[in-house]
Amino acid sequence: MPTPPQNKFFKNLEKNRLKKSKITDTHITLAHGSGGKAMRDLIDDIFISTFNNYTLSQLEDQATFKLENLIQLGDKLAFTTDSYVVDPLFFPGSNIGELAINGTVNDLAVGGAKPLYLTCSVILEEGLSVETLRKIAQSMQIAAQNANVQIVTGDTKVVQRGAVDKLFINTTGIGVIRPDICISASNIKSGDAIIINGEIGNHGTAILIARGELALESEIKSDCQPLNDLVAKILDICPNIHAMRDATRGGLATVLNEFALTSNVGIRLQEESIPIREEVKGVCEILGLEPFYLANEGKLVIAVGKENADKVLSAMKSHPAGKNAAIIGEVTDSNPGIVSLKTSFGAERIIDMLVGEQLPRIC
Repeated sequence: MPTPPQNKFFKNLEKNRLKKSKITDTHITLAHGSGGKAMRDLIDDIFISTFNNYTLSQLEDQATFKLENLIQLGDKLAFTTDSYVVDPLFFPGSNIGELAINGTVNDLAVGGAKPLYLTCSVILEEGLSVETLRKIAQSMQIAAQNANVQIVTGDTKVVQRGAVDKLFINTTGIGVIRPDICISASNIKSGDAIIINGEIGNHGTAILIARGELALESEIKSDCQPLNDLVAKILDICPNIHAMRDATRGGLATVLNEFALTSNVGIRLQEESIPIREEVKGVCEILGLEPFYLANEGKLVIAVGKENADKVLSAMKSHPAGKNAAIIGEVTDSNPGIVSLKTSFGAERIIDMLVGEQLPRIC
């Protein structure tokens, strides 16, 4: 329950919402990053009132928490950071703000952590529409609420036109890992099953089409979503997950190559078992792309002992974020450090790690 000062804060905040917006400019100016009144009005109007929590409202140079509250949730602290520079800012199914929240939440979750608090730092280009910034901040708050986390501190910088492309966001996250969880790629063993929670390549394909540089039309949407609730369900069923990562840049192929190299094992995939939408396959065939390298923003890959694979798969399928989950391969002693794919034609080929950039600025 909030303390009395917090109750007072929320009552005052509600009153302030009824007042006219403090921002009268329609576009960001250099004054909004000057540290003066214009900057304070921007922060109050766009961020404080939207993210709406007591810790952030204090406007200190840091957010503080009682260690005893964290210790009740676990004995290890998880800490991650990521930056988001996606182009375009809005794309089918999501936008840069929602992506920033979910991406950082997922980086914590796949380590077995319960995500708790996020930071939000923005670098704004002079001339950015204030309404665009407001929409993005609102989407960040909705995403934070859906993931049950709070945005508790941050920073705002404004740079001259051309120094950035409209808006860049950095988010840092803190979570807590309970004592019985130890997830690491170094835990992978021969015989482990490889499981993914759904279709690959949707995010990368959606971004590619949204740029409008190709004469392609599709209803494919980004798979951007928080995975922490799905992970919590998996760990309740089976705390002994050996490894887990989200397949973002570099896609499924890169994650599995990292697994194979870290544990010095081979990984053999079954092409027919890997969930891929026909539209994604079609785009890849037209453009000569490899779907295993396409980015995802709502997909996790798990290595788990064969004896636990079926119950983990069942738990995943019972959750909305895992309804299309599938066992897609296994870990082997042969060919250590190599990921191979048995194709639908019965042949076998190597799936190497991505070299270069297949799709620029997808997150």
